[in-house]
Amino acid sequence: MSIPNYREKVMGCWLGKAVGGTLGQPYEGMDGPFDLDFYDPIPSGMIPNDDLDLQVVWACLLDQQEKPEVSRTLFSKAWKENIGFPWDEYGVCIRNLREGIEPPLSGSFDNWFINGMGAAIRSEIWACLAPGNPKLAAAYAYEDACLDHAEQGLWAEVWLAAMQSAAFVETDVDKIIQIGFEQIPADSGIRAAIADTYKWWELSKDWKTVRLQILKKYGHENFTNVTENMAFILLALLDGDGDFSRSICTANNCGKDTDCTAATVGALLGILNPEGIDEKWLRPIGRDLILSPGIVGITPPASLDAFTDLVLDLKRRLGEAMPPAAAVARLPNNRGVPARIGFKEVPWFGQGWPLSMPMVLNRPDMKLVRFPGTMATFSSTDFEAGMMFVEYTLHLEKQTQARVFFNTRENCRVFLDDRYVFGREGGRMAPSAHRMPLNQSIDIVLAAGKHLLTAVIARPIEDRSIEWVAGVADRNDNNQWVCNGLG
Repeated sequence: MSIPNYREKVMGCWLGKAVGGTLGQPYEGMDGPFDLDFYDPIPSGMIPNDDLDLQVVWACLLDQQEKPEVSRTLFSKAWKENIGFPWDEYGVCIRNLREGIEPPLSGSFDNWFINGMGAAIRSEIWACLAPGNPKLAAAYAYEDACLDHAEQGLWAEVWLAAMQSAAFVETDVDKIIQIGFEQIPADSGIRAAIADTYKWWELSKDWKTVRLQILKKYGHENFTNVTENMAFILLALLDGDGDFSRSICTANNCGKDTDCTAATVGALLGILNPEGIDEKWLRPIGRDLILSPGIVGITPPASLDAFTDLVLDLKRRLGEAMPPAAAVARLPNNRGVPARIGFKEVPWFGQGWPLSMPMVLNRPDMKLVRFPGTMATFSSTDFEAGMMFVEYTLHLEKQTQARVFFNTRENCRVFLDDRYVFGREGGRMAPSAHRMPLNQSIDIVLAAGKHLLTAVIARPIEDRSIEWVAGVADRNDNNQWVCNGLG
């Protein structure tokens, strides 16, 4: 298919992506709302961002192939050799691949962040390699997203890639959105959130009002949750009504995963109308392609112009080839994490117990169990007494500058080698070593060999399922998970 102004649209995509990411990066993870109408602070160049970094990696590795082929096998190699990001689902993906867990299980297994934004933010390259062919763009996006996501986190990238592919030949945003929906399940939570956002917008036409409605129904403790952020993307498009500046600012001003939402909105509008990106946005960031230091082992193009030319050449070389059939992935034998559990009452667990007073770890009788992974769930109705003891053995092959963590929403106290190290009376989940909530981890030098991690969890007042994630990361390896660290 011949695409009019194809190069200009691809270039507009990357410029819009860079502008939106640079605008939103200083506000990433903040709740909002904000009231920005321009960069604050004004940058002196493009801020590097994983939103673009990973797409550059995919393009460079495809370019190295004699016959380029979009496949999860290629991406598996890249995650292990070219990407040093320990964040959220990225870190889990790298850990799973290192442990021999292949995609799509690398994305779905033992991954608290399956519904994060990490895949949705790298959809544009597939649209640019399959312009006007949403089905092909969706197939490419699936190969990418299944490495580190599942469920809504996977379908978000597929939906966006199909939408952005359609934007090369369609101009009506409502139609583009519906074309994207053709590539994802009818019962997707993303579709429900988008339908609600449309409905709420028609009633008020006020982005701040609709933002609160989105948060009330779809708000999540994880600021990178795709459902709330996909709704913010649509809200920004509706509020901006084709105006690039207003749209990316609304995306940012909604808060949450601001660099990702503003970058995605900017990229889509850059495809639809490359000339709609005002020069005021481009002047501060220039056109140099700047990658994060966590990207290694590739020689990236020096500029967004050169990157655009690389993508155009890749489109020619790919033809319109679908991804190859993938082998069925299976979990390695004896997967799972052994632990010991027991129950008893503990007098020092009462509210207001001074942390200066000693906590003596007197274990109950313990029995051996095996949890599916580092992420575990347990019904409070199965507590045999007021406190549950969960005990893991840490296995370290070498002395490690470690971050040991036990993340749960529950009232808990945690011991390392029988010494009290941290605890809290409740809070949010965010089981990623680089942004662990307060009082859920300890940084400590641990000798090679075995160490004992023991958590004491109070039974909730109401009957419900509880969850936790336990693990150990290597501070000298950029907070990457220590593989096989729990046993």
